[in-house]
Amino acid sequence: MPITYDMATDLQTILQLEVPIIVQVGRRKLALDDVMSFGPGAIIELDRSAEDHLDLLVNNKPVGSGVAVKVGENFGVRITTIDSAEDRIEALSSQ
Repeated sequence: MPITYDMATDLQTILQLEVPIIVQVGRRKLALDDVMSFGPGAIIELDRSAEDHLDLLVNNKPVGSGVAVKVGENFGVRITTIDSAEDRIEALSSQ
């Protein structure tokens, strides 16, 4: 029996996959000794101000950006820019 390929079904299956999204607030390189000395209440200074846009990453690749918002007692991200579909697909498929 021949194997059939249904691209529409495969696409729907792929679109149902759940992927982790990273919201990157900032970056900081520190010596391991400094990290090991952290305790509750430690503050890490980042390379951005609180008003700067946050990067949205999938597979550690940028796919857009947003701003922090408060939603009730929680925080969220309002997406302000999103990359093209091609760039997002590439981010999902890159190793």
